[in-house]
Amino acid sequence: MSVGIGEEEAHYISQDRVRRLCDLALAPVPRRDQRRWGELYVRGLLLAEGRKTMRGIAAVAGGSAMQSLQQFISTSPWDWRPVRESLAAHLDREIQPLAWIVEPLVVPKTGKHSVGVERQFATGLGRVANCQQSSGVWLASEQTSCPVDWQLALPASWVAGPEQRKRAAIPDDISAKPLVQCAVDSVIEMTEEWGLTPRPVVMAVTNSDLPEVATALARRRIPFVLRIDGSVPLVAQDVRQGSAGPRVLPAGRLTDALKEQACAVEWRDLGQTRQRVTKVVGSRVARPLSLDPLAHGTGPSPFYLVGAWTDPSNPRPTEFWLSNITHLPCSALFRIAKLTRRVARDLHETCDRVGLRDFAGRSFRGWHHHTTLVSLAHAITVLSRADEAARSPRSPWAVPSRVRPLIGSK
Repeated sequence: MSVGIGEEEAHYISQDRVRRLCDLALAPVPRRDQRRWGELYVRGLLLAEGRKTMRGIAAVAGGSAMQSLQQFISTSPWDWRPVRESLAAHLDREIQPLAWIVEPLVVPKTGKHSVGVERQFATGLGRVANCQQSSGVWLASEQTSCPVDWQLALPASWVAGPEQRKRAAIPDDISAKPLVQCAVDSVIEMTEEWGLTPRPVVMAVTNSDLPEVATALARRRIPFVLRIDGSVPLVAQDVRQGSAGPRVLPAGRLTDALKEQACAVEWRDLGQTRQRVTKVVGSRVARPLSLDPLAHGTGPSPFYLVGAWTDPSNPRPTEFWLSNITHLPCSALFRIAKLTRRVARDLHETCDRVGLRDFAGRSFRGWHHHTTLVSLAHAITVLSRADEAARSPRSPWAVPSRVRPLIGSK
């Protein structure tokens, strides 16, 4: 349950900042009254105490606004996609992200009427639960992060027939999708339709999803750093067995075989705001030809494997990342991968507090409207925090940022 951003943060969120960012992001919404309701909803997300119910949000704007706000979120036909695109373009300039972080979200539910809710296996929980699952894509730097796109993973039962679709007002062109496909679709849309310069996409994938994700991103020349399991088979190019040439090894064994080449990498643990040192090693690898959809008679595609000893009590490596960025050292790729810690922190400390998990409506459109305006409220909070840090050099948020592009533009 969200608890509000709190007085200590609310004091530096200026009315001018709220108005300017709402004007910018909501500009694609065609009607003036809709833009006004959008700004009022964002203000409610920022200022309402406790759970962000429609009643609590409306109380910030005046009790008589509840019915109009309910209609604006649940049934109004305004398109959320241009709003997200506008916000993302602004944040891309402001944040100068080092990566796009895919962060799955699981929201347990007690009932069965909220859109997308079903008793299903939730990867984020590691068990079966009655829940709603979605995927968010965040622009992330070391200093801050913000979500810019959300996709709701709809189980097949929600799109099985006209009655099911009608219940949640799900458009006819929306199909059931697994969580990983939601993430890939978001990244492709951000690159090809929004025109953002692609940054390394950081996400965790299962062994079965790895070929599909790597192929979809690599074919579009989108850089990625994918967290994989240590059992994934890879063609070792830096580990040879006599004259037999390269051989296939699981990622964990391959990394462990290279432990003598590992180096100590210092990095900022952005989840705890402290410096850490981790032993990391990198190796050029390839997927076996039988498992590499990109191989067309020219040999397997080149990748870079990064292994890390993140558990001091374990003599073997415990984290594995596979990337198509082969020109950067393993230390740089590891630091990019650990930006997930930045997102996890901002999700808990900011996004949850402005109501990300609090939508109780039943409509597909309403869920997307709510998450879009939550992203806007989150952006206002973190950009205001950056303004405050600039005025207070001793603030822990005041970290100098010198961003060098990791990849070229499209």
